[in-house]
Amino acid sequence: MEDEVDRLVAAWRRERPDLDVEPLEVLSRVSRLARHLDRARRLAFAEHHLEPWEFDVLTALRRAGTPYQLSPGQLLTQTLVTSGTMTNRIDRLTKKGLVERLPDPSDRRGVLVRLTQEGQDRADQALAGLLEQERAILAELSRAQRTELAALLRQLTAPFDNIPG
Repeated sequence: MEDEVDRLVAAWRRERPDLDVEPLEVLSRVSRLARHLDRARRLAFAEHHLEPWEFDVLTALRRAGTPYQLSPGQLLTQTLVTSGTMTNRIDRLTKKGLVERLPDPSDRRGVLVRLTQEGQDRADQALAGLLEQERAILAELSRAQRTELAALLRQLTAPFDNIPG
């Protein structure tokens, strides 16, 4: 089975035989797959009236476990956005009734962000929709192939996930 990346690589090998274009065989496919995954994610979230960033914040809170709350700093760490961006996101999610701000009992100046029941329901429903989309993307692979692919991708991504700062 030939795909668009095979055609792209063949063209570069023809036009630039002096270059080793082997990385394109893997990373161009990863890039194309990322675009397809992004579309699938947006579709799954839109069905539940969520933007991808909203899903990211809501599911960070959901994964925290009962009582589904984190400090804004913890949310920053999990979602990789700036402080100003997170403040704006919390404001918008609060207006939608998906999260609420509470005083932090361990820090008089601090706040905690807690998932509301509506926020939890929407996060759970969107996650189920996302998993359905992702299963469809992976349907051509056997369980063993999915396990092997996950291990190989982990090997590539782990160094990026463990960079300080």
